Amino acid sequence: MSVLAVTGGTGFVGGHLLRMAVDAGHGVRALTRKDRPPVDGIQWVPGRLSDPASLEELAQGARAVVHIAGAIRATDRAGFAAPNIEGTRHMIAAARDAGIRRFIHISSLAAREPDLSDYGWSKAESETLVQESGLDWTIIRPPAVYGPGDGETLELFAMARRGLVILPPEGRASIIHVRDLGALILAAIEAEAAIGATYEPDDGTANGLSHVAFGRALGRAVEKSVRTVSMPAPLVRLGARLDGLFRGDDAKLTPDRARYFCHPDWVVDPARKPPESLWSPQIPHETGLADTARWYRDQDWLG
Repeated sequence: MSVLAVTGGTGFVGGHLLRMAVDAGHGVRALTRKDRPPVDGIQWVPGRLSDPASLEELAQGARAVVHIAGAIRATDRAGFAAPNIEGTRHMIAAARDAGIRRFIHISSLAAREPDLSDYGWSKAESETLVQESGLDWTIIRPPAVYGPGDGETLELFAMARRGLVILPPEGRASIIHVRDLGALILAAIEAEAAIGATYEPDDGTANGLSHVAFGRALGRAVEKSVRTVSMPAPLVRLGARLDGLFRGDDAKLTPDRARYFCHPDWVVDPARKPPESLWSPQIPHETGLADTARWYRDQDWLG
């Protein structure tokens, strides 16, 4: 199997991908900003996206780059631009210098609406860099990703356990289990048909889930009868300001994310679905959410 150079391997999606890649027989070189304990099959490379020299070291000897790292929250546009745009630019340059052709770029559905949020703008700009790189690229735009170890959706599960799920305004969204996303990434690396493609994968639920249906699914996952409340957009924006006031830089609901969450359509485009000959989802959301809730309970993350 090939050696993969992975950014973002210390995060939620990347951590799952590293384990899956090693299990599949790949060698892995993974960027890290701090010391990590040794892991069989993984070579940790100290560095960061802002340091081209460390990215050059990461890329040496690799067959493909899987670029996952980036910011999902920032206080301003510049806070997204540095990691998401300039970081991608640096990683592309490192791949070129190392003679790597294959480049898998993990973007976001937010890139479809670059005028809606600074995050979406930064991901759209990063996609343009990849598309113009001259490399053998594949772009993957995941919808909301969930699964064991995810701290972003933990609060939704915690709300469901308390019996009340507060949701954005009426809308629909697709979701995907982190291991299904990892399987697609690994499948795309060696697939010539995936070169030059932009994929929007999901869990196989046609037309996604309404926000209310998702809230009720969370209730079933934690074995609770839940009440769902869809908040008007102005209240979501107010909540973002209050979250920033009380939690500062640790706030999960920033004004930028509030604009993103209030958009009514985050359903994947069927025309960008990966072909079944390459990949198909294996974890329906009912199963995946229940397994994730069980993991949270086992780790005592739900209290």
